Amino acid sequence: MNNGISTASQDKQKLEWRTFFLITVVLFPVLSVMTVGGYGFFVWMMQIFFLGPPGHGG
Repeated sequence: MNNGISTASQDKQKLEWRTFFLITVVLFPVLSVMTVGGYGFFVWMMQIFFLGPPGHGG
């Protein structure tokens, strides 16, 4: 009986480590790139339609 609990605990720990690595190696970098890219796209569109190029109007 004790062996079954130990195996379940080890399986849960493996799942937690895999989830941790998935979040830190895949999810956070992808979200970071999407955030920076989205902000850059927003600034680019604002310059095209509303603000003009940097240094414009002075």
